[in-house]
Amino acid sequence: MDRMNQYRRIIMDILTEYANSKPINTPGAELEEQVLFDTERDHYQILTVGWEGGRRVYYPVFHLDIKDGKVWVQEDATDYDVVGTMEKMGVAKSDIVLAFHAPYKRPYTGYAV
Repeated sequence: MDRMNQYRRIIMDILTEYANSKPINTPGAELEEQVLFDTERDHYQILTVGWEGGRRVYYPVFHLDIKDGKVWVQEDATDYDVVGTMEKMGVAKSDIVLAFHAPYKRPYTGYAV
């Protein structure tokens, strides 16, 4: 398996496992976690959607992209260590971009820029 296919599989496995292991509903809430994989354009997300306490809920939990041979972590709204998990599963630290950090900060993160 080539490196990009390996990275796709790792991302999909991590997001699927996360979505299947985290109960998100509180009493009176009608929330759903949607796992979205666009393998043609390399966009991978988990969205929480629904209603809670009379309010609309819509937010990205995770958003990862593969661009130019690197995994771009666009959003991580959790305390789950998605980056560390990717590393343990074989994604090279030099192939992970912490895109939620401003470009001028990325050289100091220890990850790709």
